[in-house]
Amino acid sequence: MHIGPVDSSRVPRFAGPATFARLPRLDQVERADVAVVGVPFDAGVSYRPGARFGPAAVREASRLLRPYHPGLDVSPFERVQVADAGDIAANPFDIGAAVETIEAAADELDAKLVTIGGDHTIALPLLRSAAKKHGPVALLHFDAHLDTWDTYFGAEYTHGTPFRRAVEEGILDTEALSHVGIRGPLYGKKDLEDDRRLGFGILTAADVLRRGLDEVIDVLRQRVGDRPLYVSVDIDVLDPAHAPGTGTPEAGGLTSRELLEILRGLAGCHLIGADVVEVAPAYDHAEITSVAASHVAYDLVSLLAMQEKT
Repeated sequence: MHIGPVDSSRVPRFAGPATFARLPRLDQVERADVAVVGVPFDAGVSYRPGARFGPAAVREASRLLRPYHPGLDVSPFERVQVADAGDIAANPFDIGAAVETIEAAADELDAKLVTIGGDHTIALPLLRSAAKKHGPVALLHFDAHLDTWDTYFGAEYTHGTPFRRAVEEGILDTEALSHVGIRGPLYGKKDLEDDRRLGFGILTAADVLRRGLDEVIDVLRQRVGDRPLYVSVDIDVLDPAHAPGTGTPEAGGLTSRELLEILRGLAGCHLIGADVVEVAPAYDHAEITSVAASHVAYDLVSLLAMQEKT
């Protein structure tokens, strides 16, 4: 028997420590198959700061999550042992040192990770760690922005550059890279040309609207195939109506329903890890963004649980 969430019929959901989905801490279980870990780091942001408070806000919003997922027909916390691994404490003043710390901490966690950020800089060290175990991985990147820019003010490591660095380092499978939800103004057409050269395909927010969810899911599944897959979700892929609490909001985004349905359409893919980033609760209203992010993380945990052998 796996240790699951605190029983809400005995302890009200608003009481007790806010671990993710009220799950046990990692030190309360013998081992975990899936671990939810926070990275409260936002020194890589280019506009509004505050994502360092994302992990705490998402955990607080996750109190209402329940143990059975009807959309995927799985009870993830019964199927596998899921635990909250706490936070990775990264240097808030030195991005390079922080990236090294996050990579080393991810290496040490003997479980499949769903990481809650933090800004999108953290995706690079998480991908480095994943590639050590699986080789170059496929990537589905949900975001309003490409995050394949080269530098900001001469800095190579920021929340707008992780996937360019990852391609340059050879840790991504360039035959299986996709952005989903891209929208908004760019610095120039060259941004798209550079992105294409790096190997990415793009399904814009408008594509999701016009082509429909079933076609989008089919395109993504065909591109990924059976490769080891990492999913990175910037919460600003959602429209500001669904995720106001983020650092770089863009109009015209996905609904939370669309995002969750696309994720559920990945059932059966070889998912090996995921992150949910850029939740900045200071700009949130009534926990709208934190609630959405908590459900995204729950779906990712559920997808990982479904593929584990019982």
